[in-house]
Amino acid sequence: MANGLLTWKDEQIQIGDTTLHLRQGGSGDALLVLHDEMGRTEPLRYAADLAQNFSLQMPALPGFGNTDRVEWIISVRDLATWYLRVLDEMGLERVNVLGFSLGGWLAAEMASQSPSTFNKMALVAPTGIKPDFGEIFDMFLVVAREYLEKGFLDSNATPEYTTAYPAEPSPELEELWEVAREEAARLTWRPYMYHAALPHLLGRLKNLPTLLVWGENDAIIPASTGQQYQKAIQGSRLEIIANCGHHPELEQTDKFVGLIKDFFA
Repeated sequence: MANGLLTWKDEQIQIGDTTLHLRQGGSGDALLVLHDEMGRTEPLRYAADLAQNFSLQMPALPGFGNTDRVEWIISVRDLATWYLRVLDEMGLERVNVLGFSLGGWLAAEMASQSPSTFNKMALVAPTGIKPDFGEIFDMFLVVAREYLEKGFLDSNATPEYTTAYPAEPSPELEELWEVAREEAARLTWRPYMYHAALPHLLGRLKNLPTLLVWGENDAIIPASTGQQYQKAIQGSRLEIIANCGHHPELEQTDKFVGLIKDFFA
């Protein structure tokens, strides 16, 4: 699979009874990329740009599409425990991690269990903490297309929106969206998209450099939640991107890539 001059390689890794589907590309230090609650998209420009400096490791998490559901995983914290085993078996130590939305929550849960697993951590509008003001938009009150639209300040002004989320998706892609929504419901329904203990558990992260990135106009998770994450993770840095919704990697790609490259350099 190619993106410009970059070739993406798909690999299968056996973890116990589960076959994990992993997409890899680029060169340099490993960067683990954890997708959001709508599942893994095809590699986009932000990924191709980051792959110039890093070896991207982009798994399809269990239950969100290509990787089958693991029945005993019934919470994001369970998923974090399982994925720590994955990193052990892949031989990834002190790895950098970039997590989007639900994937950001997953990274935070993993770090709270095993802070030494990561070298640096970047979380992009992560779920996982209940907002002090406002609320996390309920993805299950609307159909998939409405939820995707809600995540963008202006989807019509976002060049790669139709690449990631085609106006006429194939039946296979529509099924992937619904499978991802079903798994997100299993893991995050009660309470919805947060773990009450997480802010306290993140107190362990005293020596993990952490970047928090939020769109100023995020209609999925209030940008003020970034301040709660910043308070919970000692020494973390919060960057708010103007004219941007829930997907800075697509809406403000150049700004986003610059922040991520500088942070992980």
